[in-house]
Amino acid sequence: MLATPFSKLMRLSMLNNHLHMTCKTLWELPKTIQLDEKYLLDPNNIHKIDDNTKHRKSRGNIKLVHELYNRLNSLKCTSSSYEEIKELFDKECLEIPNKTHPDVFKYGNSPKVVKYVGQKRTFEFAHKEFSEIAKNLNLVRTDQLGNLSGSRSYYLLGQMAELEQALVRYFVGNLIKNGFQLVSVPDILPRNVVESCGMSTQGERTQVYTLDSEMYGPDLCLSGTSEIALAGYLSNKIKHVKELPLKLCSVSRCYRAETSSIAEERGIFRVHEFTKVEMFIVAHPLQSDLILEEIRTLQELLFESLEIHFQVLDMPPHDLGAPAYRKYDIEAWMPGRNIYGEISSCSNCTDFQSRRLNIQYKNSKGDCDFVHTLNGTACAIPRLLIALTETHQESNGVISIPQVLQKFMNGKKVIERQKKIPQLMLIKNKKNKF
Repeated sequence: MLATPFSKLMRLSMLNNHLHMTCKTLWELPKTIQLDEKYLLDPNNIHKIDDNTKHRKSRGNIKLVHELYNRLNSLKCTSSSYEEIKELFDKECLEIPNKTHPDVFKYGNSPKVVKYVGQKRTFEFAHKEFSEIAKNLNLVRTDQLGNLSGSRSYYLLGQMAELEQALVRYFVGNLIKNGFQLVSVPDILPRNVVESCGMSTQGERTQVYTLDSEMYGPDLCLSGTSEIALAGYLSNKIKHVKELPLKLCSVSRCYRAETSSIAEERGIFRVHEFTKVEMFIVAHPLQSDLILEEIRTLQELLFESLEIHFQVLDMPPHDLGAPAYRKYDIEAWMPGRNIYGEISSCSNCTDFQSRRLNIQYKNSKGDCDFVHTLNGTACAIPRLLIALTETHQESNGVISIPQVLQKFMNGKKVIERQKKIPQLMLIKNKKNKF
């Protein structure tokens, strides 16, 4: 039965009401953000914060923060300009990035290679890159999708789609064994939750997709990582110190408005949506440095079990973004492209997010303080598929499946050529004539 315009409007109205109620009841953020004013407003810290901001290539301006603060102190709360300046002051405070780990400050503009894991595979035949292998085996489609799902989209077909699910099951299973609780999260989130986690949602360079507010009511965005939803879920929560560290994980679809013209980032290397298994940990402030190393160690063990070669990098200040205090990247060797490509990262955000979202812990004396939040990518599918395919390709064109994944692939040991997938026809859009 064809939907009438009226029924479409009714469904849209119901969707708007549902989204509005969801945001109103589940995403109540703190009315006032409790930033570390003792640190930010100490005149003795201006030079230190300014230096940190410049190293991180942030647009924050601590000198303007102090200027606005001094103006506020000279005004009365009843003054007509007080609220205007207070709003600007709060906005500028939020632009100041997190502190940077002292060791990281020494790196300049280049990351420090922490270690190499595994060996680069030596091929005795002319090895190929991912797109050629996938095309020969009919495993992926990235072309002629403009009228269907747009550029930087893709279809994983048959056994490649099975491999995606095998990776998800393998990584989630191992996270649960290591004390993580699995949480299913929404992918549509209020803008203020996204921004509270340190992601910029506006401007020409934002990677965040925003939903049309005239169509859908609330100010909503598509999530770029489940870390945001997990952090938002814990907003305004107070955990007892005995509950820490709280380890959560999630499988979600991630949406990012990324663009690139670099040849090495062709195909499914940089796409607009992908599946990711994410870790999110809430910790006592004295635990977070150690827990970051534990996350990294777990990532290394899991990637090493896939029999791929990778390097671990301690990232320099300008690569930390706004929220991270320290961040490690893991880059896998992709022999078909002859490059290292990032497949994972983990970050310690200290109290940057918890202050904005009011996530606290209570000690045995009943005193409350802000937790530290950490996150880490367990498995980001597309690039990991590239590394696995290019590393485990064989001379006869098939792909060997790592032993740890075979039980999730119904015992298959190789991925072979599958039946021809029907070609998609390129259809030109025509304007309706009335």
